Amino acid sequence: MIHPSSLTRRTLIASAAAAAAGLALPAAALAPATDLAPLPGRPPAITPAERLARVAKAQRLMRAAGIGALLIEPGASMVYFTGVRWGLSERLTAVVIPAEGDAAIVTPFFEAPSVRQTLVIPAEIRTWQEDEDPLKLVAAILRDRGVATKPVAMEERVRFFASDGLARALPDARIVPGAPVVRGCRMVKSPAEIALMQHATDITIAAYAHVVPRVAPGMSPADVTKMMDAANRALGGETMFSLVLMGAASALPHGSREPQVAKAGEVVLMDCGCAVEGYQSDVSRTFVPGGATARQREVFAQVAHGQHIAFEAARIGAPAGTVDDQVRRYYESLGYGPGYAWPGLSHRTGHGIGLDGHEPVNLVHGEATPLAAGMCFSNEPGLYIPGSFGVRIEDCFHMTDAGPKWFSTPPKTIDAPLG
Repeated sequence: MIHPSSLTRRTLIASAAAAAAGLALPAAALAPATDLAPLPGRPPAITPAERLARVAKAQRLMRAAGIGALLIEPGASMVYFTGVRWGLSERLTAVVIPAEGDAAIVTPFFEAPSVRQTLVIPAEIRTWQEDEDPLKLVAAILRDRGVATKPVAMEERVRFFASDGLARALPDARIVPGAPVVRGCRMVKSPAEIALMQHATDITIAAYAHVVPRVAPGMSPADVTKMMDAANRALGGETMFSLVLMGAASALPHGSREPQVAKAGEVVLMDCGCAVEGYQSDVSRTFVPGGATARQREVFAQVAHGQHIAFEAARIGAPAGTVDDQVRRYYESLGYGPGYAWPGLSHRTGHGIGLDGHEPVNLVHGEATPLAAGMCFSNEPGLYIPGSFGVRIEDCFHMTDAGPKWFSTPPKTIDAPLG
């Protein structure tokens, strides 16, 4: 993802470079997506009943593990269980899900009305004033729920000050990892979640169809990003990220600080995603304005086959890491690597996706978690040749009882990069 603060700088650098080269930036780079409209068929939001079922599942997992409660700070897991959309700050807002009974939310007194605006499940709200310790409030909730002597699980993104503060407020409690509970719920998506992810992907594919034909020599990454973000919004998505890499920068998977301008015969690599009701898409496309070279075509074909190998390797019950292993074995047979070395596939083959763009588990060597129906992954076995170019084709899939199913159709050739 390109850091927003770098976009203005990159636009200025690219504009200067284009002017020096005698190129005029196309007006399309700044044009709004006025010819686009929201895609029809937007799925409904996750219902309160489904969120309550998630809480009930978490409680079953806690009871089975002998855990008394789960503590969650703002982020995707808070949204997942309660609907509450909140940002992290130095003032603690947290959800306590006990192994039995209703959830409780701790938040500053003056924030409670705002927290209630997105809360969609029954939950007690306890507030604290600026001169009070919110972790003592959490400890009181655990005592009232009768679980103060049982292990308290921390969602993996809970900050140290919160876990440490609770340990001080409740010295007899044992703090344990909450990942087995949270992952046990979030890793397997429901049909409603998959429908939202499908719609987000449909929007991103439609945005690519709008943008890719408009990318022309002289454009900067910021110009293309602006077009892509506008298209995602016009089509009904919430823009999450638009990474655009050009020329030699495409060999660096997450970008370069060097100025970039689109040129005929050079690779443009786009990695973009949006969200619908918080559920994300993640799609990468690689193309060459003006036509690709023989070497660019060759690498693209190799990546396309690598993506096919990953898809075929994703079978119910297979350890997630074996998907990465099979792709890497093929690439090494071509002379890439070994392992994660350049030139080659320098990152994992894929990652989990849902409310977070990257979430457990990953398609990476050594990951033993077995694939199960409802799991969702990116499939992006890119090849990167430092100093030259990189190719990434990325499409996401979800596991069904019969095997993997694409959210989007992968392209076959670099001449038809939209699939």
